[in-house]
Amino acid sequence: MANITKKVSWSSRADESGATGEGTPLLNGSEQPRHSRQLSEGRSIFQIGRLSTVDLEEEITSDEDSLRGRPKEIPHNEKLLSLKYESLDYDNIENQLFLEEERRMSHMGFRCLEISRWVVCGLIGFLTGLIACFIDIVVEELAGIKYQVVKENIEKFTEVGGLSISLILWAVFNSAFVMVGAIIVAYFEPIAAGSGIPQIKCYLNGVKIPRVVRLKTLVVKVGGVICSVVGGLAVGKEGPMIHSGAVVAAGVSQGRSTSLKRDFKIFEYFRRDTEKRDFVSAGAAAGVSAAFGAPVGGVLFSLEEGASFWNQMLTWRIFFASMISTFTLNFFLSIYHNKPGDLSNPGLINFGRFETESVAYNLYEIPLFIAMGAIGGLLGALFNVLNYWLTIFRIRYVHRPCLQVMEAMLVAAVTATVSFTMIYFSNDCQPLGPDHTEEYPLQLFCADGEYNSMATAFFNTPERSVRSLFHNQPGTYNPLTLGLFTLTYFFLACWTYGLAVSAGVFIPSLLIGAAWGRLFGILLASITTTGSTWAVPGKYALMGAAAQLGGIVRMTLSLTVIMVEATGNITYGLPIMLVLMTSKIVGDYFVEGLYDIHIKLQSVPFLHWEAPATSHWLTAREVMSSPVTCLNRIEKVGTIVDILSNTSTNHNGFPVVVQVAGNDEPAKLCGLILRSQLIVLLKHKVFVELARSRLTHRKLQLKDFRDAYPRFPPIQSIHVSQDERECMMDLMEFMNATPYTVPQETSLPRVFKLFRALGLRHLVVVDDENRVVGLVTRKDLARYHLGKHGLEELQLAQT
Repeated sequence: MANITKKVSWSSRADESGATGEGTPLLNGSEQPRHSRQLSEGRSIFQIGRLSTVDLEEEITSDEDSLRGRPKEIPHNEKLLSLKYESLDYDNIENQLFLEEERRMSHMGFRCLEISRWVVCGLIGFLTGLIACFIDIVVEELAGIKYQVVKENIEKFTEVGGLSISLILWAVFNSAFVMVGAIIVAYFEPIAAGSGIPQIKCYLNGVKIPRVVRLKTLVVKVGGVICSVVGGLAVGKEGPMIHSGAVVAAGVSQGRSTSLKRDFKIFEYFRRDTEKRDFVSAGAAAGVSAAFGAPVGGVLFSLEEGASFWNQMLTWRIFFASMISTFTLNFFLSIYHNKPGDLSNPGLINFGRFETESVAYNLYEIPLFIAMGAIGGLLGALFNVLNYWLTIFRIRYVHRPCLQVMEAMLVAAVTATVSFTMIYFSNDCQPLGPDHTEEYPLQLFCADGEYNSMATAFFNTPERSVRSLFHNQPGTYNPLTLGLFTLTYFFLACWTYGLAVSAGVFIPSLLIGAAWGRLFGILLASITTTGSTWAVPGKYALMGAAAQLGGIVRMTLSLTVIMVEATGNITYGLPIMLVLMTSKIVGDYFVEGLYDIHIKLQSVPFLHWEAPATSHWLTAREVMSSPVTCLNRIEKVGTIVDILSNTSTNHNGFPVVVQVAGNDEPAKLCGLILRSQLIVLLKHKVFVELARSRLTHRKLQLKDFRDAYPRFPPIQSIHVSQDERECMMDLMEFMNATPYTVPQETSLPRVFKLFRALGLRHLVVVDDENRVVGLVTRKDLARYHLGKHGLEELQLAQT
């Protein structure tokens, strides 16, 4: 997510005279500082276009002026909230068309719809499992060829001298693969960069991230992740599986491809945000399930990270999709491994089985595990802080696609060089037993029958390295080897996350943690007299891996279950939970989780579970946008076109009001209509005059709205003649006649709870007479957050 080109257009200084409006495209509002905010009856400081009531002179400092002189730099201010992101319409639009369709449907019709939902979930699981299988097989084959060629080359030049040629070969291999992966991401689909988990978190939170669930994104994601993993970067292929599953779900559930312009005329009922978002949560769960062989963990991931509105049947369907995903992956991998029908393979990452004898733990080890959790939290916070500053640097300077590709190639070459150097100077030789599990053992300068231990960690795919750290016999690794590996891989992984390549952070985190966890176990065994019997290095490697991953991504519930399912042993449920809780508590004290940092860096209006703790003194009247652009129930077409064409506001929801006949009182609320609905009405020319003269071909149906979903045409593409502008449009049949409303004295936490739980997009604020006084949207709520100095308010930016 950090690789999307970010252009923050800084405003001029509000014309020295303090004028607001056109002169201040970024911040326009009252000059009254927010902290001393008092509502006075005569002042309209709540403009719908107002972006903040913050003193501009406080915000723009001399640093900003110095930035202006450098055209190669894009300034970045994290105290902004972007206006380019829209919300999903998770709440059903209950207009007359919708109600008529629902009332016409029989009990059998609803049963068929429920069966269709199960079929879609099954298809999502099957296709996600197939994609995971494809990625796994291609990575295995390509990485196998690469490591085999480099290994033979190293063995050849170890005898005759000239190992620098082997290094160049390795670096060229890595850079070539990574270059392909970076080019397709940077030039064709920048949204496919990274793991995709922050974007899917935002989508499930109710934010419409542009292009995030497109077919093109999926193709680039799959190709990119294969290239980056084979290219030897410090990345994993597990994170992108979650994004891939979500894209599959968004595509399958719609029964058509807007990218390929093919409509299969199936699942048309599901063409709305309500259904699509539920299916996307199933896709994300199927992705987790395929990646880790953890169906329950997948369900909990969707529950913990995403969907705000949850019910029992949805949980059951998501679990079904997750199980189908794991089953599909196992079935096809069993054929690939020449063991057809053997379904014992877990997911893409195989931690191997932890036998009960080797995993026993005692009560006195619990404090040690908690201490490891604290270390993981500290290291995770360090990782996140370093990556945060690196991402800021990238946003400012590395924003051109060519620079992004060059940086990715540089990281690939440096990774190969560092790995080679570490292996070359390591003298940690271990005997190569008859039952060795090393895939590519490198002898290098070791005696015959021995292999270089450092090569096991570096000269391998990250998944295999994790497995060897978990399961290799005690004494396989030298403490110095583990220490150096942890240090180098930590910085390599930190540098790699955020590049313009498709890659996840799960496996690098597990690998770093497994290395220092094993080191922890070895040191324990050496300093205690009885340590060699209970301080099994593999056990501490597992705890370290959990601590490090928890410290970086800060997931608790789902991660505990994923780790337990992936290890295939429930014995460690309690220690893993304690480690993850400790690492989250310690890490949160310093900085947020990695995904939350990247969401914030993209200025996404993300709503957390609860409103900020100290926000009870704010009411709906103070957070709402006002005055509101309202439409009459029977409105002139020209007025509607002008409102929709107004680029300075670009509103998406309009309260519909009705004037009481023969009364001079202000109009009262009678419904709410969306921009997308108005565009469809204009496109089909649903005008009162045409209906009377029977020039319209047929009555507009819900199908017309579904056919236009999700890419509604822009207002500029709809031609309305001068005569048609004089026509009238009756909105009665198409507006939501029962929108959610709140009184203006409602407290912010109550507004927040209603908005978040029901997945709303607009919440109308009314007075005692049911007259519209304001409108609350996602951005109005997301602006408030707890900072270092109590409740803070973000500004809004047109980016």
